[in-house]
Amino acid sequence: MTKVPQVVLWVALPLAGIVLGWIIRWLYARFQLSASEQKAERVKQDAIREAEAQKKEILLNAKDELIRERNQQERENRERRAEVQRYEARVSKKEELVDQRAAECDKKEKEFADRAAAMKKRETTLNAQEEELRRELERISGLSAQEAKELIIKSLENDARHDAQALLNKIEQDAQLSAEKKAREILISAIQRIAPETTSDITVTTVSLPSDEMKGRIIGREGRNIRTLETLTGVDIIIDDTPEAVVISCFDPVRKEIAKESLERLISDGRIHPARIEEIVQKVTREVQNKIYEEGERALFDLGIHNMPTDGVRALGRLYFRTSYGQNVLTHSKEVATVAATLAAEVGADRELAKRAAILHDIGKGAENDSDQNHAEVGAEIARKMGEDARVINAIAAHHNDVEPTTIEAIIVQIADAISAARPGARKETVDNYVKRLENLESIAENFEGVEKAFAIQAGRELRVLVNNEKVADNEVKQLASDIAKQIENDLKYPGRIRITMIRETRIIEYAR
Repeated sequence: MTKVPQVVLWVALPLAGIVLGWIIRWLYARFQLSASEQKAERVKQDAIREAEAQKKEILLNAKDELIRERNQQERENRERRAEVQRYEARVSKKEELVDQRAAECDKKEKEFADRAAAMKKRETTLNAQEEELRRELERISGLSAQEAKELIIKSLENDARHDAQALLNKIEQDAQLSAEKKAREILISAIQRIAPETTSDITVTTVSLPSDEMKGRIIGREGRNIRTLETLTGVDIIIDDTPEAVVISCFDPVRKEIAKESLERLISDGRIHPARIEEIVQKVTREVQNKIYEEGERALFDLGIHNMPTDGVRALGRLYFRTSYGQNVLTHSKEVATVAATLAAEVGADRELAKRAAILHDIGKGAENDSDQNHAEVGAEIARKMGEDARVINAIAAHHNDVEPTTIEAIIVQIADAISAARPGARKETVDNYVKRLENLESIAENFEGVEKAFAIQAGRELRVLVNNEKVADNEVKQLASDIAKQIENDLKYPGRIRITMIRETRIIEYAR
């Protein structure tokens, strides 16, 4: 009986321990949960308080910002209102000025109207007085106004004729007394009054280069640059061992000037290729044409000659690039005009007429179109088209005795021309013969059908012929070259041989828009 309770005790005690441990654990867990909840509640309360504080701070900041923005807006509004008020004040002031000016203009306009009315009334009165005086004069003189005018003109004409006849009689008497001595003195005086400039025509020009490397750029790849320049200008460009220089050879001074100026610009620009060369040559050609007109104007201005038509100025300016036996034709013409004016003044002839005829006497040499007539006939025709005086036309046509001179001024032009041409150092015949030979060489080629232009280069040893591709086919070019060569052999005498180079180019230009 005592053993059973012990067993129970041994079993109950662990169970009681387990139950007690579980109870203690449950109680501990409950205690821990309660502490966590309290801690969580405290954290929650702290967060709520902190959020309320931040909310209040944000609201305060927002109120402060709103107040600052409102103050800024009010300042800007005040400034704008002040600016508007200032602008309104300026506008109001300007309106007052405009009103004042309008009132002044109205006042002046009224004054002008009053003055105009007064002047008109005065003019009417003066016209009436003038008419009354005219009638009174006609009554007193017994002549009408037209009859009185004719009488005065006739009287002046008679006086002028009498004075002119008296002057002519005096000149004739003086001339008869000392004709030879006076003529010698007049010629010496005329020659001494001119500036005896000696001119010479050269057929080569040297162009300086910045370095010898520029020679290769001028020649271009496979010689295309130098070939384009020679073709467009009709000159011969010689590039040899001369350091930093190339030589331009051409008998035509206009073409030589165009080539020289074009080459200098290309060297300065640095862009040397066929398209640029063509552009520069075209531009320089236009400038040379302008220079021709300027030289004509300058010559007329120096001589005090006015009322020259534009065509006459251009024809005269072209003489600047022409030479006759090495003498510059424009310089020669100015020289002849100076001598002719001096001679006319000495002998009592029309000085201005003689000077005008003298400056135009060689104008036929500057004609753009070739003609079978000599330069005196061409010049007379040009002067006739320009509406020149018949005496001027006769002096031009007669200065080489092709026609009979009809005035003393025409004879004076002949004398002045001979003086200018005959003075020492004025002319060199060899140069003119050389130029004539090259001009004839080009003329022969240009007379053939289909030839656009011909250039004689290398002192006449080569002739370059530009062919119109629309008129001459490729298979016809060879025959055309042969025909030109035969014509040159028949018409010209020359040493050695002449090389004929035919150039036929097909150029198509289209624009993309």
